[in-house]
Amino acid sequence: MLLLASASETRLAMLRSAGLDVTAHPARVDEDSVRASLQAEGAHAHDVADTLAEMKARRLAERFPEALVLGADQVLEFRRAILGKPITPDEALAQLVALRGQTHRLLSAAVLYDRGQPVWRSVTEARLTMRQVSDTYLDDYVRRNWDRIRYSVGGYRIEEEGVRLFSAIEGDHFTILGLPLLPLLNHLALRGFIPA
Repeated sequence: MLLLASASETRLAMLRSAGLDVTAHPARVDEDSVRASLQAEGAHAHDVADTLAEMKARRLAERFPEALVLGADQVLEFRRAILGKPITPDEALAQLVALRGQTHRLLSAAVLYDRGQPVWRSVTEARLTMRQVSDTYLDDYVRRNWDRIRYSVGGYRIEEEGVRLFSAIEGDHFTILGLPLLPLLNHLALRGFIPA
């Protein structure tokens, strides 16, 4: 059995849809503080995503030292800044306005612990270009979707109505959803954790 150190319903659903026996045990990590500290030190988005995934995996592996534990995180990088999950509808709207007509990067990281030790890690990247959508549409979008987008970096959910915001997407769909799933499945198969 795989333990997922995340509260993300999307990640859990992806893993289960891939036929994995997985249980979610969210790890308590102050992501905002860690992200802010790393950014203050000049860390790149790649390293921020990897560090957060590592911290989550390590925290859960300490509780379940004999388990196979997966930590995962996703960051959005835009003009060298890292955007987090919006706290208010106004913040979501501000993020979407800033991203409008521009290209940003989503980086999804995963770290796997086996018997209390890190054994694998991956960070994958996708590039998304947002259309020049109107202020009215963005206002309505945030109002209609706030209960769902509040849990997503950038203030959109590509697997739902958020896909209408974009004109171009380069990269793996699973990366956009928050997990480098294909590299993970390949590793699990190569290591004999799942049949191959």
